[in-house]
Amino acid sequence: MKVDQHGRSYNRTVVLIVMMIAAMSGGLMQTSLGTALPTLMKAFDIDLATAQQATTWFLLMNGIMVPLSAYFANRFSTKYLHIISYSLLTVGVLMSMFTPEDANYWWLFVAGRIVAAIAVGVMLPLLQVVIINMYEPQERGVAMGLMGLVVGMAPAFGPTLTGLILNKDHTFLGLTITNDWRSIFILPLILIIIATVLSPFFIRDVLKNRPVKLDLFSIITSTIGFGLFLWGFTNVSSDGWGDLGSVITPIVVGIIILIVFGMRQLKLSEPFLDIRVFLNKNFTIPTIGLLLVSMAMYGVEMMLPTYLQNVRGLTPLDSGLTLLWGALFMGFVSPIAGAFYNRVGIKRLSFVGFFILLLGTLPFVFLSEQTPTIIITVLYALRMVGIALLMMPLTTAAMSALPDEKAADATAANNTLRQVSSSVVVALMTSVVQSVINNNTPNDSMKKTAPLQYAKKVLDASLDGFQWAFIISLAFAVIGLIFVIFMQSEKED
Repeated sequence: MKVDQHGRSYNRTVVLIVMMIAAMSGGLMQTSLGTALPTLMKAFDIDLATAQQATTWFLLMNGIMVPLSAYFANRFSTKYLHIISYSLLTVGVLMSMFTPEDANYWWLFVAGRIVAAIAVGVMLPLLQVVIINMYEPQERGVAMGLMGLVVGMAPAFGPTLTGLILNKDHTFLGLTITNDWRSIFILPLILIIIATVLSPFFIRDVLKNRPVKLDLFSIITSTIGFGLFLWGFTNVSSDGWGDLGSVITPIVVGIIILIVFGMRQLKLSEPFLDIRVFLNKNFTIPTIGLLLVSMAMYGVEMMLPTYLQNVRGLTPLDSGLTLLWGALFMGFVSPIAGAFYNRVGIKRLSFVGFFILLLGTLPFVFLSEQTPTIIITVLYALRMVGIALLMMPLTTAAMSALPDEKAADATAANNTLRQVSSSVVVALMTSVVQSVINNNTPNDSMKKTAPLQYAKKVLDASLDGFQWAFIISLAFAVIGLIFVIFMQSEKED
């Protein structure tokens, strides 16, 4: 039994289970909408770029909140941080769930996603910090693997669950769950309510708090800098890369403000976010590898369901089932990856992981409208095995390179870069797909004069767009494989 900051004993397994239940809800909220985008487009009468805001704004706010998580973890009670973040996630889910089906109310749906992202931006980094503090270095590989089982599998399972829900009505324990998009939020809502109810009784103040001075200038520059930078990328899909007012200016100004923020942190004796952790190459190199994995994962995960439905004509259920085996394989491999990490070390494991990821991604570049669904299923499952071998081991390697008292800052820095990179890659993928489709879609006049030819050209335009998205994902896997040579070769003791 472990002892908390008040000298009271607690069961770390129970604490981990409660946090993992909440993390599963947060993970489902991240990617469940991928399969539902075509449904939401019809329900709210919006285009793909607008529908994608539900994802990009979630990642944007997540990216803004993660740097704040280090301050919160150091300054406030672990127990009450969990209770507040779980409560916020509940509110965010309810806001999106009950948004009226009207394009004029789409902002409310996105607002709910933003509230949920605020909660997830605190609770997921906090989960990581708590694990680091509850488990000894030799136990962290397996513990982080279990975290990866939930944090990785929940987002991967989300598209399948969404497809199953949207396919038809379901009856469970006498209750009917309709195939309405609102039903997507039922399971995340149930999970987070359970975690919220259990947290006052089982979550403990694991982290040692200290009176960290709140640097208002750092908060302002962090929020505005990350906000403008990410907001610029969210506008790319709708306004294009050349738009000065909504894309170029926010990104450039955001970068300048973030440079000021970074310089400020280096001057403070107690920085708001200690970016000096990046001076440790054994932390920085695995973190960069983790960014490449995240971008490769999100790139295909967010685009593939739309490709399967819009190009292949699959139903939401069939597109979700196509991704199911990937989620299952990831869930199976994640805990084992922790044991592999302890046995062979991060360099060899990363080489195998990136190589498998590359093998699974390369054939996606050559997909056509006739590619058998079973081939896509196998390739996606292969990709997720590679990602499972990389995600938590790279995180564990990065965190183990620093002392425990730096865990909160390291987690915040690590997760901030991940969220920023994920938001950028989703915006990049969406803009590339939309741009290629727009440039290759024939004139509307052909719809009347040669309808069959028009339909074929529209289909080819969509396929070309998605193939470019897959090429970008492949590039991340190739860069990652090359990057492995810079990793430390010694295995974990």
